[in-house]
Amino acid sequence: MTFKNNLTKARSHIIFLAALGLGLALVTSIDSRLDAGATPTEAARAMDQFDDLSPLPLAITGTSSDMDLDHARIAWRYFENNTDPVTGLVNSTDNYPSTTMWETGSYFVATISAERLGLIDREDATDRISRTLATLQEMRLFDGMLPNKAYNVRTGALVNYANQPVERGLGWSALDIARMVGALGHVEANYPELTPQTTALMNRWALDDMVENGQLIGGNMIDGALRRDQEGRVGYEQYAAKAMMLFGYDMYQAYDANSHLMVRNVEGQPIPVDTRLHRNVTPAFTVSEPYLFDGLEFGFDARSHRFATAIYTAQEARFRDTGVLTAVSESHIDVAPYFIYSSVWGGGADWAVMTFSGDRMDSRRTITTKVAFAWDALFGTEYTRQLLAEIAPLGDPERGWPEGIYEIDGSTNTSVTVNTNAVVLAALAFRAHGPLIRRSQ
Repeated sequence: MTFKNNLTKARSHIIFLAALGLGLALVTSIDSRLDAGATPTEAARAMDQFDDLSPLPLAITGTSSDMDLDHARIAWRYFENNTDPVTGLVNSTDNYPSTTMWETGSYFVATISAERLGLIDREDATDRISRTLATLQEMRLFDGMLPNKAYNVRTGALVNYANQPVERGLGWSALDIARMVGALGHVEANYPELTPQTTALMNRWALDDMVENGQLIGGNMIDGALRRDQEGRVGYEQYAAKAMMLFGYDMYQAYDANSHLMVRNVEGQPIPVDTRLHRNVTPAFTVSEPYLFDGLEFGFDARSHRFATAIYTAQEARFRDTGVLTAVSESHIDVAPYFIYSSVWGGGADWAVMTFSGDRMDSRRTITTKVAFAWDALFGTEYTRQLLAEIAPLGDPERGWPEGIYEIDGSTNTSVTVNTNAVVLAALAFRAHGPLIRRSQ
């Protein structure tokens, strides 16, 4: 790749991150019910729609094929290429030296998965994680409280969305930190010898300041002042709550999906949707992502298993009805605005693809690599095998797995990211050993 192309990649990432920071005004119409919480009666009726839904059986675990291991090696190459040897942090996208707590959590998930699959040995895994933990222990926190929203991979410096040093910071993302806390739980379960480091790190973070009345609270800098906002919507909120509950935090409201739940029928399936706006800016939407993480890392509970079943089945049904392979979630894309939410339902419509600001961008719907691998590991159906057969030729042994295939014309979405390659590894490790929280034997 030329210097010009690398610069273009970096600039696109900066533009995307800056868009997140600006929080652009919502420009699309929103179903009038999205901005109001459901009443107890409405919530009960919403949950009733899942009572008769039979969860799909989970795929049989316990083996890895030669092809699985080849696919895993391709995913691990991303981390070989993008891990800083000094800080131990990993680039969020290929060759772009910025990261978040979410992406650092993805790195830990990928490392544990790689060791479970035999791609690296235990010593290499613990050395990698220990080096990163040491950096996290030294990195400056926002207001001395919690990790900033972004850090420079090469220096560990607190940065803004343009990856430039900033004195105070941007605030903190409670969802990102909760995902990182979950990753620390996986570390402790799989490498107990690293518990002193994980304990010291969590003791350094003022986690109590991002939990209030059983909810996750983010910190956002608005016009130079810190504003505290509830974070999390149905799916992501319950996944983050599970992570925090590993360490005894009271997440009773965050784990309760009922209070802000409405159901939309998509392809004959009841799809769980939050009544609140996403980040108080964009319309509610439902994607695969949090349910994939929940199943692969923690193992489904009864509710998330039913939600995941409906979300997966709607995607398979769309293929049966249209002949168009469907595997949707949030993902990076290689054209402006560089990040999209490909939903099962979002902003008032089935299969809407939305930008952060709420614009529709259905032309960038992607058959997503991580979704194909994860659904196949979790459910192992004829359809998931068909998805994988479509995705398999994309793997680049020198760079890793790209984001997927654009539905509109079959061209490759060439972005290569830490999160996609981490999910590929987690999916293949799940096939071999089950959920990540279970200690590998």
